[in-house]
Amino acid sequence: MKIKYFLLAIAVASLSACVKLDENPKSFISPEQFYKTAGDAISAVNAIYYPMVDNSTGAQPIYNRLFYTGLDFLTDDLDAGPGSPNAEVRALAKLTHASTNLRIQQIWTEHYEGINKANIALERIPAIEMDGKLKNRLLGEAKFLRAFYYFNLVRLYGDVPLLLKDQTQLSIAELQVPRTPKEQVYLQIINDLETAASLFKAGSSGEAGRATEGAAVALLSKVYLTRRDWANAVKYAEAVITGTYGYALFDDYAQVFLPAYKNGKEHIFSAQIKGSTISTGHLITSSDIRSGVPGLKGSYGNQLAFYTVGSDNFFSLYKLYSSKDKRKRVSFVTYYTSPTDGKKYATINAPGDSVPFINKNWDPNYASTGNSDANMNILRFAEVILIDAEAENELNGPTGKAYTSINKIRKRAGLADLTTGLTKDQFRDSVYLDRRLELVGECHRYFDLIRQTGTEVTGVGPEGKGILLKNLKLVGKTNVAARHYLYAIPQGEIDRNPKLTQNPGW
Repeated sequence: MKIKYFLLAIAVASLSACVKLDENPKSFISPEQFYKTAGDAISAVNAIYYPMVDNSTGAQPIYNRLFYTGLDFLTDDLDAGPGSPNAEVRALAKLTHASTNLRIQQIWTEHYEGINKANIALERIPAIEMDGKLKNRLLGEAKFLRAFYYFNLVRLYGDVPLLLKDQTQLSIAELQVPRTPKEQVYLQIINDLETAASLFKAGSSGEAGRATEGAAVALLSKVYLTRRDWANAVKYAEAVITGTYGYALFDDYAQVFLPAYKNGKEHIFSAQIKGSTISTGHLITSSDIRSGVPGLKGSYGNQLAFYTVGSDNFFSLYKLYSSKDKRKRVSFVTYYTSPTDGKKYATINAPGDSVPFINKNWDPNYASTGNSDANMNILRFAEVILIDAEAENELNGPTGKAYTSINKIRKRAGLADLTTGLTKDQFRDSVYLDRRLELVGECHRYFDLIRQTGTEVTGVGPEGKGILLKNLKLVGKTNVAARHYLYAIPQGEIDRNPKLTQNPGW
């Protein structure tokens, strides 16, 4: 069963734009009237998922294009294609954007909307008389989702306001709070995830696509990896790999992305998308498809970042794949066959050199509309295996255990085992490359560039080599600067809350 999403009447347009109202209109269902039954509790938790995939406010949902335009376009993988005429989107891709950029604001707003929905559920559900196991599960989902949203925020913006109460019940003075140090935010994230795991263990099983105990443990491994707590990253990754959660790699890499296999054994946590039923549709697919193919709806708003290597003026991530790598033919397509005239259409930028299009969101059942039922992967088993390889190498060097993990990913891709005898630095570089090839187009690259750099602001750390600046300059994004290790705090939020401070360089 797929999750049905409900948008509650209680929502926030922005972090600091909500105030406590005394009015009690007759048509409004107050919180005291609504949160009475198990069905109300389920609806409250369903609403927490909503900002990931759909939105009634006109903003792009987080995992339904917003992270593409507001996140992946800032990396060395993707760029704004010819179908992205929006000036703010193109500014992000060129790294000329300002703190007033709409996508930067929307990312902030959408995450805090999800957080507030989680706060509401966590405040109201405990008082509802209902089955105890169901209550535990729902509270576990709310804890997990709040932690997940804060994890994105703290990685993007650094210190952020840590709000753990229903914002719609707070006054302006209570909402206008300073930024919370990121260490404190991380402690809350870890606490929420540990609590969620315990609640799930004591709770009932849910529908496919919901957060689970396995998802909480997997996300803990990623949180600790981000914090360079290698021992705990290994601990929690191993708990997922050797646990009884039932996760495994698909035999065929293509099955990871085909709608027929969604919520399968490799999928730990995904944004649930049923393109024909959500109001926005699947916003990424048509932007991946090239325009001008008879019978297909596509804008080519997303394209790979091209740069020059030697005499090749059209080098890209696509050419980093070995010809034997099975992920290459799944992740990309170099031409489309028109369902109208049967002809093949490819874009040629140079003689004999076709431009590859990202193919992970393609759904053949919606070819003529550009829609898709493909979920957006957020956490999958392959990434946990790569987390284990990376953290083990940082903790103990390139041990046999680290090799075993990375070779699982390489074997599925059709590649030979990684060369033995590598140094710690060489093994790290190999893991970074396989993460890039395995997870392209899944909204991980910006976070990886930051983590691989060392520290968010200076780019100097025990493992850092200035990867963000170096890699973006390599693909011609020469406007990249030290300030891009963190996003700008949206200027609109600073205007509404004078206690907020701006990040360095913005």
